[in-house]
Amino acid sequence: MNLRLNLLLLAGLVLAVPLSLLAGRVWINPFSAETQNASLILLQLRLPRAVLAVTLGAGLGVTGAAMQAYLRNPLADPGLFGIAPGAALGAVLSFWTGYAATPWVLPGFALVGASGAMLLLALIAGRGGGVALFTLAGLMVSSLAGALMSLAISLSPSPFAMSEIVTWMMGALADRSWREVGIAVPCTLGGIWVLWTARRSLDALTLGEMAARSLGVDPLVLQIQVIAGVGLVIGSGVAVAGIIGFVGLMVPHLVRPLTDRRPSALLLPSGLAGALLLLVADCLCRVLPLASGELRLGIALSLLGTPFFLVLLLRMRRRMI
Repeated sequence: MNLRLNLLLLAGLVLAVPLSLLAGRVWINPFSAETQNASLILLQLRLPRAVLAVTLGAGLGVTGAAMQAYLRNPLADPGLFGIAPGAALGAVLSFWTGYAATPWVLPGFALVGASGAMLLLALIAGRGGGVALFTLAGLMVSSLAGALMSLAISLSPSPFAMSEIVTWMMGALADRSWREVGIAVPCTLGGIWVLWTARRSLDALTLGEMAARSLGVDPLVLQIQVIAGVGLVIGSGVAVAGIIGFVGLMVPHLVRPLTDRRPSALLLPSGLAGALLLLVADCLCRVLPLASGELRLGIALSLLGTPFFLVLLLRMRRRMI
């Protein structure tokens, strides 16, 4: 079942990538040489954007599946750990200080913010902290980062800086280049690899913490793997694209019924489905005819993810009644 699902998702990606290169405000006809600067548009604008969409989508899908397995909570999302708000806080500070225009500074600030959130999370959760303490620590870090972001926005030195902060926090892949690809791809692949190495431990954790310990799972090692994997993926994603939510929540739910529901069997399909979802969503944002310009990817996914989240809550409520 899993092999068929993975092949189907991979085939969808193979079809969607060429379409994303051709689609946009200026449609490119591959059978015509009349489109001006077609090669420049493809190689410098749309190809890095497609690579980022596939990479970040895959990372968000894998981290969502891993988090839902680790917390044993179907409503868990990568932003819950506080790593995404921490990365966003770092990026906001780069705008606030005026250094964001300098190459590499904005992603550098965001990665430092994600690292700081990871460190704070590890210190609060501690060596013997269970999943409940870990979740509460993540919520605390998220609240703290959100409050500091609000403070930075309210004390913004200029209206231009405030506008840049708000626009960037909406999340988008527009105007990204190969420089952002060079930041996101190695960090995201590294994070996915770390989470992949934890797949057997996540399988054991579905039986409960005590049972997982009896099977040889070290909770501290697993916690470090989850923090490091999620931090690399989310930190690099926020660094190059801003805040893009709900992918890690939606994708595992969409593919879980088509698998045997083990976390180790869910990671790869979630990565492929996340890549496909983000690529298609970015393509639709690009081609929608809006007078004000391009629809921000973060807003589009929030509009899609919010009713999805509401449906999940209603289903859980029915089961409890």
